[in-house]
Amino acid sequence: MTTLSHEAQQGTTGQGGPALPQEIRLVTEVPGPRSRELAARRTAAVSAAVGSSMPFYAAAAGGGVVVDVDGNSYADLGSGIAVTTVGNSAPAVVAAVTEQVERFTHTCFMITPYDSYVELAERLAELTPGDFAKKSAFFVSGAEAVENAVKIARAHTGRQAVVVFDHAYHGRTNLTMAMTAKNMPYKNGFGPFAPEVYRAPLSYPFRDGLDGPAAAARAIAVVEKQVGAANLAAIVIEPVQGEGGFIVPAPGFLPAIAAWAKENGVVFVADEVQTGVARTGAWFASHLEGVEPDLVTIAKGVAGGLPLSAVTGRAEIVDAPVTGGLGGTYGGNPLATAAALATLRTIEDEDLLARARRLEEILFGRLRALAARDPRVGDVRGRGAMVAVELVKPGTTEPDAALAKKVATEAAQQGVIVLTCGTDGNVLRFLPPLSIGDDLLNQAFDVLDRVFAAN
Repeated sequence: MTTLSHEAQQGTTGQGGPALPQEIRLVTEVPGPRSRELAARRTAAVSAAVGSSMPFYAAAAGGGVVVDVDGNSYADLGSGIAVTTVGNSAPAVVAAVTEQVERFTHTCFMITPYDSYVELAERLAELTPGDFAKKSAFFVSGAEAVENAVKIARAHTGRQAVVVFDHAYHGRTNLTMAMTAKNMPYKNGFGPFAPEVYRAPLSYPFRDGLDGPAAAARAIAVVEKQVGAANLAAIVIEPVQGEGGFIVPAPGFLPAIAAWAKENGVVFVADEVQTGVARTGAWFASHLEGVEPDLVTIAKGVAGGLPLSAVTGRAEIVDAPVTGGLGGTYGGNPLATAAALATLRTIEDEDLLARARRLEEILFGRLRALAARDPRVGDVRGRGAMVAVELVKPGTTEPDAALAKKVATEAAQQGVIVLTCGTDGNVLRFLPPLSIGDDLLNQAFDVLDRVFAAN
């Protein structure tokens, strides 16, 4: 078992809570000796196909920092890929999970059901967009939620085809790999993939220059010509793309696509795995566009770090599969549902929707100032605490993936966790936990400013 070094133990609560000093602090080189030791053990024991962005190993986390096994403290601008939205080891989540562990860890809802599953379904019906009767089913991963949303849509419509969009990321199962646009590393060598998945052009304001209605008309024309509405079960779209590059469609694009789907009896699925649960400054990013999806897929930030996903949507659609057609051994595990209920309470009690909007102000302020002095920053975009910069060769729109990788690597060496994304790998994305303090966030961006200036 890995234990904290002396330096890492200073100021901790024993559970990685808010008592961790909220600062960037490097006491060894990065990675330090204990991280290097673990890396050597990993090489012998862990599949080489499992990658990691950071070269160090975590020992504690809380607020806006991750502390590694050598005692180095890093500003966390990744949140475990948008998972620890309420902060790592948030007190209410810890308390709820601890209490549930003492009662029981598992019965399987399909065998012996329990109250937290029902209560969470009720809460998500209240929080997701749309004033109509809704129901939920729970799973473990975001990919499972997306795959089950497609199953539900097919059962409801009796149709098979699914439309997704350029640059989309929907998961790593066989069906969701087919739905995902990017080959490396998600799809390479893993085919053949599930059939009846078709791709339409996304609104990408930085690159296509189209307004929302024009981009929607282009996409709809492709769908009508290449698929046909009569064959289409579902349109699945991320309101703000995640792995694809934090692309925010032009205003009007999502409502136009949703309206076309409604007119043609197509199930409109909002994949809010990354955008949902307060990340964008609203409960769900669909709220920001005035869109009421038929189905919403939810995961990542919903359970404070525990594995849980959901499909929530129109009751008559979610009820379409035969009884027993949805489920899974661990779906809606009682520890995860308890954590999710505590996460939702934390968001409300601490007004984290407003906090996400405040973080948007800081992120856009710092990144637009960077763009004003560095022509390699081609675009600044995002919503709430989900913001990115697209890096390009100066004076062009040619992607600069090498710069994105170099900045992320050097930032980690200087105490800042920042992730890359995008079909071309040229996007730096910022996903801080909503528990991060303004001072720490600005300290992290001071580091990033220095890294950009040095490269």
